[in-house]
Amino acid sequence: MVLATIDAGTGRRGPRQMWPPDLNRPVWNAGIVAAITWERDVAEVYDATSAEMFKPAILDPTIDLLEELAGGGPALEFAVGTGRVALPLSARGVSVTGIELSPHMVAQLHAKPGADEVPVTVGDMTTTRVPGTFTLVYLVWNAIMNVTTQDEQLAVFANAAAHLEPGGSFVVEVGVPQLRRLPPGEIGRIFALDPDHVGIETFDDLVGQVAWSHHWMEGDGRLVRHSAPYRYVWPSELELMARMASFRLRDRWAGWRREPFTSESTGQVAVFEKMA
Repeated sequence: MVLATIDAGTGRRGPRQMWPPDLNRPVWNAGIVAAITWERDVAEVYDATSAEMFKPAILDPTIDLLEELAGGGPALEFAVGTGRVALPLSARGVSVTGIELSPHMVAQLHAKPGADEVPVTVGDMTTTRVPGTFTLVYLVWNAIMNVTTQDEQLAVFANAAAHLEPGGSFVVEVGVPQLRRLPPGEIGRIFALDPDHVGIETFDDLVGQVAWSHHWMEGDGRLVRHSAPYRYVWPSELELMARMASFRLRDRWAGWRREPFTSESTGQVAVFEKMA
């Protein structure tokens, strides 16, 4: 699901895609627009519309594995958002720092218990540096895809490497592109059809690997409409980006419980080790 990850990028705003899309004209130019940032209206209902991801059955395995990979050292979260992962990881005794592009998401984090223990820098995860070095940098729930050019996705890896100690881990959780689910001749699919959330994914630029995620969400008694682009990335491409940034792939699983990763997996949790 892409809903909760549209909070990282460069901050350059692109045109809003119309629905239904016009199949006779391009709706996306990756050379001009790089990302869209959560604004206040979406940030305010973020936790309510992402409630499923806060459930212990989903969140606890994430925290367990990240705590283990931190190895007692400090951790840095790119696209920290409202602190869904950072705050419970900090509560485990891990020193967590965050980088987040959207000040509105940071405001939501700051209103929560334990936020004083998680310093957050408002900035772009492709370039923003924070003091110190870390044993773990992590980027969860598809956030790498919201940096919507290949060069800038590579810059995310380079920025992670710059923050890590030799031998440190960079963890990326990201979905596997689901183009095989499209019927022949179609450009989009419904991926969520719930009473409080309708989600439609359209594949608008197969060359640039750019798709759009469209959401109609009910939260706190109001309806929020949000559309944003993302750049999907194939598992082999992700590994190549890592190599170019002086990482090696140490582990890859289909989920946080270390399920085996296969050709049928719809997501991956990849652990890259920074080489000396």
